[in-house]
Amino acid sequence: MILKLDYFYYVLGAMLLMVAWMALRDRHNPKRYSSALFWALYAVVYLAGEQLPPVAAGVLMVAMALIAGFGGVALGRYGDRTADERRGSAQRLGHKLLIPALMIPITTVIGSTLFKDVKWDGLFLLDPKNLTLVSLGCGSLFAVATACWLTRSTPAQAMRESRRLIDHLGWAVVLPHMLAVLGLLFTEAGMGKAVAHVVTSYINMDIRLVAVAVYCIGMALFTIIMGNGFAAFPVMAGGVGIPVLVGVYHANPAMMAAIGMFSAYCGTLMTPMAANFNIVPAALLELPDKNAVVKMQVPTALPLLLVNITLLYFLMNL
Repeated sequence: MILKLDYFYYVLGAMLLMVAWMALRDRHNPKRYSSALFWALYAVVYLAGEQLPPVAAGVLMVAMALIAGFGGVALGRYGDRTADERRGSAQRLGHKLLIPALMIPITTVIGSTLFKDVKWDGLFLLDPKNLTLVSLGCGSLFAVATACWLTRSTPAQAMRESRRLIDHLGWAVVLPHMLAVLGLLFTEAGMGKAVAHVVTSYINMDIRLVAVAVYCIGMALFTIIMGNGFAAFPVMAGGVGIPVLVGVYHANPAMMAAIGMFSAYCGTLMTPMAANFNIVPAALLELPDKNAVVKMQVPTALPLLLVNITLLYFLMNL
């Protein structure tokens, strides 16, 4: 393999180190030392990777949570251009501004399909185990290069813009990373068995509709709590989906899993814990209400959850 996923982790780690260095040098940031430490610790996770002992990684995550929890991550000054300058640049570039953004999905699709089996000197050009992610990384780098070319800017300016965006997102950047491991942790802790015990002890699962509703609503609720449908799935699938829906009512496992995940996504629409979906867009759009996205999505999520319950009830044995 020529391009491995690890290489892009190193790029991310180097970017975070630059963000930490710029934060440290920003005297206009009232909490520049703690902000720099926060981003430097996060950089270590990417740069050290698997060489970092699990205990050390856990200590880093706890330290980052403490820094963010006590308000140690603050905004600085970024040398933003005036509104007239931004307006003039936008008028000059026009729809060309969309080209860098479009390069990311286009490159990802091309890399994941056309370059799947491409080899160079007997080695795969792209990491076959992480083909989509490697293609996404290549697309992101191409997009940055294209943006610099279109705007006649330097990579240093791109790095400054990266720091401005990361600072505005703040600790929410790290939240998806931390939530991604919750499903594994809960599985190892026996959460699925605990859920199964509570559900069967206090809810009458002899009625199929009740079992389906508990499964779907439980997927949504656990996602609301954990902010990640993939973290909720092993808990509810191990507690209700497999032992009750599949084991008792002989549901199709594929149908149970697919509609269950769709129910989890209903929870994603209703929780600020899903930071990359709900908090990040509000920050990017500079909305005065950080929960504005969630409030707009709840009227869609609740009816959709009812639809999922109905679908699973009638289709689970197909």
